[in-house]
Amino acid sequence: MLFLIIKHTLYFLLVLFALLTSILISKPLWPKFLSFQNPIDPAHLADLYDPLATLAIFNNQLVPVPASDYRVLGDTSAIADTTANTKRIEVNLTNQHLYAYDNDQLVYDFVISSGTWNRTPNGTFYIWSKVRSQKMSGGSKNLGTYYYLPNVPYILFFYNNQTKKSLGYSLHGTYWHNNFGVPMSHGCINMKTPEAGQIFQWAPVGTPITITGKYVY
Repeated sequence: MLFLIIKHTLYFLLVLFALLTSILISKPLWPKFLSFQNPIDPAHLADLYDPLATLAIFNNQLVPVPASDYRVLGDTSAIADTTANTKRIEVNLTNQHLYAYDNDQLVYDFVISSGTWNRTPNGTFYIWSKVRSQKMSGGSKNLGTYYYLPNVPYILFFYNNQTKKSLGYSLHGTYWHNNFGVPMSHGCINMKTPEAGQIFQWAPVGTPITITGKYVY
């Protein structure tokens, strides 16, 4: 009897050890809880612009910061459009596409890259601020997910009652990768910079953004 108890105990411990090991080495699971985007201060967005930046870091790798006209210090907007806004944005995480509608007519259809490990939240959000260019950072050097990205272009920050502004979720342009169509971010919605510029000009503050779906790896 004692032998059976010891045998079953050892078997249980082996299964538990195997399960814990698989969790620790399975990258889609544990960095989700250990590698975050740094919070932002909604009152000081424009202070995060660096006109002298030439290098960025993405997943611990150096990448160049392009020089372009969109780097305009302090070009921000946080005033909702007071006219009747007939515009809305829909993001489908399953097929990694953004759709923009005006009066239910499709205006734009762009490929995007959402958050890895399905970090981009589902729900209906609203654009609360538009910033032409600012820094974003976060991740972990030890996990190989560290990023320091000066002058991210054409940012449209969004939030709702469950998602605080300080979390920094946004649509924005992307200069550090060209791997659109698959998740690449820490939760934001990466777009090709020219296309992000089009949405930036098109969508006023207050525009609803509905995010649905889940990326299947």
